[in-house]
Amino acid sequence: MANARNLSTLAQGASTAGILAGTYGGTGASLSPTTAGNTIFTTDGTNWSSTQKIVQGTSVASTSGTSITFTGIPAWAKRITMMLNGVSTNGTSVIQIQLGTSGGFVTSGYSSTVGFVAGAAVSSSGIFTTGFYVIGFSVNTDTISGAFLFNNITGNVWSYLSTATRTGNVGTMFGSAVPQTLSGALTQIRLTTVNGTDTFDAGSVNILYE
Repeated sequence: MANARNLSTLAQGASTAGILAGTYGGTGASLSPTTAGNTIFTTDGTNWSSTQKIVQGTSVASTSGTSITFTGIPAWAKRITMMLNGVSTNGTSVIQIQLGTSGGFVTSGYSSTVGFVAGAAVSSSGIFTTGFYVIGFSVNTDTISGAFLFNNITGNVWSYLSTATRTGNVGTMFGSAVPQTLSGALTQIRLTTVNGTDTFDAGSVNILYE
């Protein structure tokens, strides 16, 4: 404690930028963000580093394959946003988002729904159980763009909200779900189709986590 500087003893008006508070009000290491937009952050409660406030994944072209997967989501992440830009498939099977842990993806037990607004007409998808409902295409030339948001409520419980726009006969969509409880920490997330055979043929997908 002899060498510790208490923040309360700093001269009035002195800058405390980059000073991390230590035990019993002392100061630990001096650390500054290394990149614009970063913040000082600890992922384990002990070690500090300069980390993005919101971490952006690598955009994936949704032009092939039956699913698009993002892995390596850290345990400290409390909010995840999946973003779709002009995504389409070669069929009309429902597109869904599934959450995963280190043990694999959850493929049942969901309870999600989407409301559709097209002019004065309003309709809904009904309850969907194999994933978080994204969209069911009327024709394979339809595309969808939007943001699909997952918030951690507590522990391994995640809520779902979405806002999106589909080309074709539906304008705006709003999605929600009963919170989903996972068996462990959320580490991965994927976009896929219900039938598992329709392939993506247009657009791009990315995620943010924070």
